[in-house]
Formats: sequence, C-alpha cells, structure tokens
Amino acid sequence: MRTNNDCTGVCGTWPLCGKEKQIVEMLVKMGGVYCACVIVFHLLFWRIFKWGEDLQSVSFVNRAIMQVVNLSLTFSFVIFGYVSLFHTMELLESPLGHSLLVLIALFWLLRAVEQVVFFQLKHWGSAVFLVVFLSGALLYGIPAANAP
Repeated sequence: MRTNNDCTGVCGTWPLCGKEKQIVEMLVKMGGVYCACVIVFHLLFWRIFKWGEDLQSVSFVNRAIMQVVNLSLTFSFVIFGYVSLFHTMELLESPLGHSLLVLIALFWLLRAVEQVVFFQLKHWGSAVFLVVFLSGALLYGIPAANAP
C-alpha cells in the first residue's frame, strides 16, 4: 500500500513525488490568485468600459444580459479561485478534482480561442489578453496533466 510520502513508481502518477507535488500545488494556488485578479477586473467592467453610459444605447434586454452574464462569470471565477486556494489537494488527488482542473483549463483555453475569433488580435491589448488566457489554461492544465 502506498502512503502520501511514497515516491515509488513513475512520477506523474499519484501520489506525486516531492518536487513535482510542490510544483503542481503551487500552480493550482497561483491559479487561485489568477482568478482573484480576474474577479477584480470583471467587477471593474462598469467603470473601465463605461457601461453606465455605453449600455444605454442597447435594448433593455441586451443591457441586462451583458451585466448578468458578467456577474455570473465573476461568480464562476469566485468558485474557481476558492477551490484552488482552499481545496488544492482535493483538486489534485481526487477524480472530481481532476475533472475540475481539466474543465477550468478548457475554460481558459476556449476563452483564448474566443479572443482570437472575436477580437482578431487587431490591437496589442488583444494579444496581451490572449497570453493572459493561455496562462490560465496552463496554470490548470499542467496540474491536470499530472493527475491520475
């Protein structure tokens, strides 16, 4: 029977070996901090994008949809960040945690693809966001790739 300190076998299978375990733990926790930054950014959308003024030009329904979707996404980031920071080991050592790591990584990868499709990298800022979203995919994808 293996114990949590057992490093026999191939690293990348569970339990992780010492250094690899520290790295994936750190990446997941960095993912939690990343999500906290994204939360702050999304909560500032009204100010950054002047939504109070700009959204007046769209219909009531479209204005409501944009704001509700933004707040719902923000809450999703709260969930991602919370589980990353306070349930790191459960994410790394359980089948459900592994599934969540894969899904969060896919979320950020899809967001990176959407950046290219919808913003077409016509502005330097768009390229910066592409790198930011790919970073999110890596913060969760690398630990997911090292899970059972």
